[in-house]
Amino acid sequence: MPSVIDVSTPASRFRLVAILEAISWAGLLTAMFFKYALHNEAAMMTMGMIHGTVFVAYVVLALLASKPLAWNLKVLAVALVASIPPFGSVVFERWAAAHGQLGELSVVERAVEASR
Repeated sequence: MPSVIDVSTPASRFRLVAILEAISWAGLLTAMFFKYALHNEAAMMTMGMIHGTVFVAYVVLALLASKPLAWNLKVLAVALVASIPPFGSVVFERWAAAHGQLGELSVVERAVEASR
């Protein structure tokens, strides 16, 4: 029985961290509201640390996944730039899956396997 959180391949690890990076962005934006609207600094410190850690993990996993997923420098650059705007990591992950850049998780790859 497959696990709910499968991290057995570079593509699945990248997908998980891309989603976690987007979730941490949402948490960071929420913490910014608490900091600036409600003057609560503690929320920002906690979420800032969590987001920073997940951000670094995303960048490292993008670099590590680029070779097994055969990304060229343009795709890798887009993956890295996608980490900067809020929710950009999920936008890139969806694009990569739709364009055959996420190995076994790609829509294109699954369609080819289904036709066999």
